[in-house]
Amino acid sequence: MDFPGDWLSITWQQLAWPAAGVLLVFWMIGAYNRLMRLRNRIGQAWSQAEPLLARRDEALTPLIAALREPLVDETGALDALAAAQIHVRSATDAMRARPDSDDAARLLASTLGPWSSSFSRVSALLEQRPAVQQSEGVAPWLAALQDSQVRWPFVRQAFNEAVQVYNDAAAQWPTRWLSRLFGFKPAAAL
Repeated sequence: MDFPGDWLSITWQQLAWPAAGVLLVFWMIGAYNRLMRLRNRIGQAWSQAEPLLARRDEALTPLIAALREPLVDETGALDALAAAQIHVRSATDAMRARPDSDDAARLLASTLGPWSSSFSRVSALLEQRPAVQQSEGVAPWLAALQDSQVRWPFVRQAFNEAVQVYNDAAAQWPTRWLSRLFGFKPAAAL
């Protein structure tokens, strides 16, 4: 029985091109899956931040209401804090839809600064009035807000680290070409 000699005459170069193509496809699948996994980690990090912001929002409304009467001469500071919280709530809603969105993260980051300033102002006013700060209508809400303020840097750091790892992976050569091809855009830190 004779075998055709053509299969024996296949050269190394003829095998290298299909092998390179198969390797390229497997690399693309692996790189795509890695980017998806890293982008999902941003969502997981956001799932730690969102409840903290929600608890802060839930505590702030009754706190401001409780402070309206004792701090009647400081309504400007209370109104500024309430307005800043509305902006944070709106930005949080935008982040909920897409935590890896560069625009939503930048919006939230831009609202957190004014919120912190307003909250610091109200906290300073309360430190000047310990009786108001320790009253039963204010103390529990203030404690909840201060607890969230203590936890926030850690949650924010975890989110920012997830963003940094994703952005670094998407910017690596040659993965950055794949990032552009499949629309993986850079994410923004908080």
